[in-house]
Amino acid sequence: MFILVLAVLAMTVDAQRTAVKTADLQKSITDWITKDYAGFAITKADKVVANNVTTFEVVITKGSNSETLVFDKDGKFMHKMALKSGSPEKHTAGSSPMAHHKPETKPKTGKK
Repeated sequence: MFILVLAVLAMTVDAQRTAVKTADLQKSITDWITKDYAGFAITKADKVVANNVTTFEVVITKGSNSETLVFDKDGKFMHKMALKSGSPEKHTAGSSPMAHHKPETKPKTGKK
């Protein structure tokens, strides 16, 4: 996990960011956000080129909730970035943001 965080930070340092107008985002990106994040508005979008890989980081907001979504060069959702305790957290397509949380279990009593 630590190495993954260092790799992401290293890529961020060498990344070239270019602001993108919401109207200029690929239709697949805006359609995906409209479907999966109904009620959220796109507040910022950047085209990021790092290590010859192009992605789009899109910040969406609804009330006081804000998320950063990452899409590949073709407009396909890759993962969600969230800030938790000062370190980036990555969620991939199809994973739950709560997947890393284990439900509480009752202590075993020894009886079967």
